[in-house]
Amino acid sequence: MWRENTLSVLECKHLSKRYGHVQALEGVDLQIEPGHIVGLLGPNGSGKTTLIKLANGLLTPTEGQVTICGMTPGKQTHSLVSYLSERTAIPTWMSVQQLMDFYGDFYTDFRPKAAQEMLEHLQIRPDQRIKQMSKGTREKVQLIMVMSRAAKLYLLDEPIGGVDPATRDYILSTIIGNYNPEAAVVISTHLIADVEKVLDEVLFINQGRLVLHSSVDEIREDKGMSVDALFREVFKC
Repeated sequence: MWRENTLSVLECKHLSKRYGHVQALEGVDLQIEPGHIVGLLGPNGSGKTTLIKLANGLLTPTEGQVTICGMTPGKQTHSLVSYLSERTAIPTWMSVQQLMDFYGDFYTDFRPKAAQEMLEHLQIRPDQRIKQMSKGTREKVQLIMVMSRAAKLYLLDEPIGGVDPATRDYILSTIIGNYNPEAAVVISTHLIADVEKVLDEVLFINQGRLVLHSSVDEIREDKGMSVDALFREVFKC
């Protein structure tokens, strides 16, 4: 999957994170290339969100290192990473237009035309207030803002959790249709069957350890099963 002389979008070397006496991540080594959609898969509490926050610079490693396009996460990588948090984090007092203006001011790579086209497809008006929207619509709007950036790495933490199946389909089609092909997308989720159809690679993480990094095609060809079936086998109680 990784080729020598290719600069990884995301790379971890012996990456570990502890919270007091709790080992959230331990000795994670991985490389993710541009042009790939990668599923970060594991049960709740396995370390998925910790890994995403380390890659986004929201946490610092206890040991090892994580780099984005060869750089340590920080001010210089903020323009490279587009992050969707597990919880809806857009200001509810804003209108859609104010939110677009905010993203345009804050991120030089924000593509307002792309955002506008996606919003029009959902019949969301620019003057509509975020607080007047349903939970599902708010999550769609937040995803549209995130995917309207021309980033190098998209970190999406549980983008399809807590929404109805139709919304899940829209979210996944939005991810596929709008990410920069020179970028990589990491989707953290425990809803494997829903997201499997869009993935190129998968990372299985359990109790803070990376237990599998494979292409989806290899899993289907070598093991003769779906990612969801393999996940259930690896993580069965």
